[in-house]
Amino acid sequence: MSILNTRDILETIQMITDENLDVRTVTMGISLLDCIDPDPQRACEKIYNKITSKAARLVPVVETISADYGIPIVNKRISVTPIAMLLGAAPGADPVDYARALDKAAKTVGVNFIGGFGALVHKGFSAGDERLIDAIPRALAETDVVCSSVNIGSTKSGLNMDAIARMGHVVRQAAELTADNQCMGAAKLVVFCNAPEDNPFMAGAFHGPGEPDCVVHVGVSGPGAVRAALAKLPKDAPLDEVAELIKRTAFKITRMGQLVGNLAAEQLGVPFGIVDLSLAPTPAVGDSVANILEEMGLESCGCCGTTAALALLNDAVKKGGVMASNHVGGLSGAFIPVSEDDGMIKAAERGSLCLEKLEAMTAVCSVGIDMVVLPGDTPAAVISGLIADEAAIGMVNSKTTAVRVIPAIGRKAGEILDFGGLLGYGPIMPISRWSPEVFVARGGRIPAPMQALKN
Repeated sequence: MSILNTRDILETIQMITDENLDVRTVTMGISLLDCIDPDPQRACEKIYNKITSKAARLVPVVETISADYGIPIVNKRISVTPIAMLLGAAPGADPVDYARALDKAAKTVGVNFIGGFGALVHKGFSAGDERLIDAIPRALAETDVVCSSVNIGSTKSGLNMDAIARMGHVVRQAAELTADNQCMGAAKLVVFCNAPEDNPFMAGAFHGPGEPDCVVHVGVSGPGAVRAALAKLPKDAPLDEVAELIKRTAFKITRMGQLVGNLAAEQLGVPFGIVDLSLAPTPAVGDSVANILEEMGLESCGCCGTTAALALLNDAVKKGGVMASNHVGGLSGAFIPVSEDDGMIKAAERGSLCLEKLEAMTAVCSVGIDMVVLPGDTPAAVISGLIADEAAIGMVNSKTTAVRVIPAIGRKAGEILDFGGLLGYGPIMPISRWSPEVFVARGGRIPAPMQALKN
């Protein structure tokens, strides 16, 4: 690691104290492939024992690093092998039992969330996949800290429309079963295209089959620091100067994440995985990706020019980050979750940001339609159509896209759904009522695009 000068150190301290800079998460990835067992009870015991053994020191080690270096580290999390990969060996098992084992283990070691109750079905269903997908609503309703993700497409394989049709119903059921808890089940469920195997951010984190047995990933944050840096530029500064300043700021943010990751890996005795560069906003005023775009000169996020400004931001963040760390991965860019971003919330409330514009923005951002609250009577087919649209953007552009939407059961567009805490609150956004049901019900696969033929 190169020597930082005094000014860089002081600027980083100011980012932490005044501009909401933090390490959003240290996530330990744990393989559960050696926990596969035809006896479901034994499999669940193995899962609990491995997680509580590997992650026993995760929380205290991370909290000590935070205290010693004065770096806020908000979340400690765990990602595990997609549970559907374990279910194939136990055809009589109830997948919810596995979710309960994950929940119990996560609570024992004291992490905020555990991700991996999911399936990889981008090319079709293997043994265990369909049972797990059908069990997702119950699993999320009957556990507290378990998160779920399903990968339904990729640039190489195309889109599994049978899985997409199924996931529209699963999202609705997850919301319905937790209607008395702000529909929280749907907030813990992500549907991916091109899901990365090393993502440290919830709710989409899982430990891919190509990962080591145990590894530590870091997810950094820092929208407030980027916005504050841009505020010091003259309003007529050209956009290449804007991009350069974002790159330099992203470099400093990533260096901090690299430091935390190296320290955590060394103290826990496991390999360091990746730094995820994503600018992850919070509901705190000023800690907002939307506010960065407005600092560039947009009157309100969602107006014409928003997609171009977001493309500049995403690219500059990645360029700055890869100079600061050899191991960059996960999602890396800029998140635009509506309920978790104060500026996005206000833009949606004032009417400058609509769902269609948000979809256009996802063509150039890190993830996709994230933490968007829909009217409670939105049909499953409409949700499936939205998932298909987002997945198509990811498939054609060779990027990760995802959908995490929350049908607010019993509520209408224009009302508010308040999750509290890090998830914030979301204005319920209207969605097109014209039905894609016949299209979605056709099933089959949307073939992979020409970009897939790169061999």
